Amino acid sequence: MPRIIGVDIPENKKILFSLQFIYGVGATVAETVLREAQVDPDKRAKDLNNEEVNRIQRIFDRYELEGDLRRHVSDNIDRLKRIRSYRGMRHIMKLPARGQRTKTNSRNARGGSKRKTVGAMSKEMATKLETAKKGK
Repeated sequence: MPRIIGVDIPENKKILFSLQFIYGVGATVAETVLREAQVDPDKRAKDLNNEEVNRIQRIFDRYELEGDLRRHVSDNIDRLKRIRSYRGMRHIMKLPARGQRTKTNSRNARGGSKRKTVGAMSKEMATKLETAKKGK
């Protein structure tokens, strides 16, 4: 299993898709890196030789990836929380920070386990449910 930037990439996938297992590498970056390293994107990761892996590794050294990128993102979120910006407050309350609606969606963020969806119910079922609740 080839190891690039401290990440074991899947060896049975094409290298174009294997590189996307690295945090911060998407399709465009993977394609650019492979073109620059002169590696065939259709080649499987297990078929790479050491020289190709080293070329890819050297190109990735220019990018901010994995641990550094995670640290950078978390520092930005901490800064927003510290200055008490609107987005920071949304992060503190664990609510969506990018303008998504919360009335009907984001059940997990608002505590979806507390709510139970109840569909249409016959009167007979409703009375059974009421008596069961009173019995507890």
